[in-house]
Amino acid sequence: MRLDLLLCRLRFAKSRSLAQRWIAEGHIRRNGVRVLASDEPISSGDVLTLPIGRTLRVIAIESLPERRGPPAEARSHYHEHTRGA
Repeated sequence: MRLDLLLCRLRFAKSRSLAQRWIAEGHIRRNGVRVLASDEPISSGDVLTLPIGRTLRVIAIESLPERRGPPAEARSHYHEHTRGA
């Protein structure tokens, strides 16, 4: 699954275009490496580092969502490692 689509389906980004902008600006890391391409393939077991507002979120992908569902469904596809300031 593409990274931009995953960020949208997991409800971190309100739209794919917003997710694509975050990625292009170099704000997202996959397994500790900066991602600059929206079509970067993501799979279960990958760890993403996301700067959301003033918070740094580190999440591990457990499964790939089939759709953009409600927040509870989205949260069931990942678990959070840490929260920073």
